[in-house]
Amino acid sequence: MIKANVILDYSKWKNKIKNPNIYLNKKLRKLSKIVYFKKKKQEFSILLTNNKKMKNLNSKFRKKNKTTDILSFPMKNYGNRNSYIGDIAISYEIINKRSKLSNFFLEFDKMWIHGYFHLTGYDHKKLKDYKKMAKKENLVLNYFHKIN
Repeated sequence: MIKANVILDYSKWKNKIKNPNIYLNKKLRKLSKIVYFKKKKQEFSILLTNNKKMKNLNSKFRKKNKTTDILSFPMKNYGNRNSYIGDIAISYEIINKRSKLSNFFLEFDKMWIHGYFHLTGYDHKKLKDYKKMAKKENLVLNYFHKIN
């Protein structure tokens, strides 16, 4: 099973998601029913934070002095089925702003799913890789939200 350790670094997250740990792990339990994810034994951490912290992390690790919506820090052992696969950080302000045009839970799910695929080795530097990653993300998102 895939498990997430949620670190709440910014209290406004609780205004939208009462218990982020329960919310995310419930989604992951549902995800484990899909054949592709069924036998995965992975664990990752997700930092729910704000723009200020995201800017600091982005500056420190990517040398970009600006905030961003999500950062992923994959471990290099993601091929191991029983492994800790890495860390994700997500900005509340950006997700909340985007949700004005859609839905907070949809925007949040888009972000952590995107981060999860980065942790498992997917990238989007080339167009063919972007399409491959986007297809997987959309399948999972549609499974949760029945978008189509």
